[in-house]
Amino acid sequence: MTQNCPLCDSSSKVFYQNSSTYYRCKTCYGIFVDEALRPDSTAEKLRYEIHENNVEDKGYQKFVAPITSSIMKDFSKNDKGLDFGAGTGSAISKVLQDNDFNVLQYDPYFHDYPELLEEKYNYIACCEVIEHFYNPNKEFLLLHDLLEENGKLYCMTNLYDDSIDFATWYYKNDPTHVFFYQYKTIEWIKEEFGFLDVSIEKRLITFTN
Repeated sequence: MTQNCPLCDSSSKVFYQNSSTYYRCKTCYGIFVDEALRPDSTAEKLRYEIHENNVEDKGYQKFVAPITSSIMKDFSKNDKGLDFGAGTGSAISKVLQDNDFNVLQYDPYFHDYPELLEEKYNYIACCEVIEHFYNPNKEFLLLHDLLEENGKLYCMTNLYDDSIDFATWYYKNDPTHVFFYQYKTIEWIKEEFGFLDVSIEKRLITFTN
């Protein structure tokens, strides 16, 4: 069984099977769910709607702090930001707006304002989003093009490596998590889409345009 990788379009072989089938790409090292087994848009939206995204929750705000702290360190209140994949409620936007930062929200289900994708941004926050990309090639191309020169894209996700037992890895158990990244995948994205630099600090991945 093979399937083409949705990030780099290389032919990929089965990596793991349980109730679902996962492929691992030999080119970009991404791991992805069989496209026939991904949730449809209705099921995907319903899953997001049951997420408890209370923007006032201090634990939630602490969880997103790697992104918000980095943005407030790297940029000023005069810079323009986008919270990409903001969901039903975004602690990132809450924290930044409370600190008078100029950040807009985009989400294909809950903040569907396509006109925002015609603008340019100094920074983009993408927290617990990239593992949901059905078409990561298209999405990373878009995110790169949305950034101003010297802009930064801040992503948070759990990276996979071979020290992890994929069979018991909790992160794959969310049915809307359909694409997983390894360190080599992040480096591949940097080179392929023309980012100048990338840094990885635990779960925080920062691309510089």
